[in-house]
Amino acid sequence: MSFSEELAKLAELHQRGVLSDDEYARAKAKVLGAEGPAASAPFGGGSGAGLGAGVSSINAFRRSREDRWLGGVCGGLAQLTATPAWLWRLMVTLLVLCAGSGLLVYLLLWIFVPEED
Repeated sequence: MSFSEELAKLAELHQRGVLSDDEYARAKAKVLGAEGPAASAPFGGGSGAGLGAGVSSINAFRRSREDRWLGGVCGGLAQLTATPAWLWRLMVTLLVLCAGSGLLVYLLLWIFVPEED
């Protein structure tokens, strides 16, 4: 669905009285991806950082050089999320035991996530 179609549906709902003025403004800001008082703190953080902080932290994800057993993926996840690396290794191992999905995810991260400088 294009932006114009979504905005048209929102305007129609607003005209019919289904959406209040505030709800319409928030929904419109969400569709347009605008930041402002109507779309601030989409996850309830209240800091105003919102989605931008999550995107920048994902962009900062790097495979670890020091904390590694194979490719450094679990060490990088540990640095990114501030959780112990052994917990990530345990989760990947459990996912490998469940139909091998953990192996696929690990290999994809090993291939596509760059190593830290």
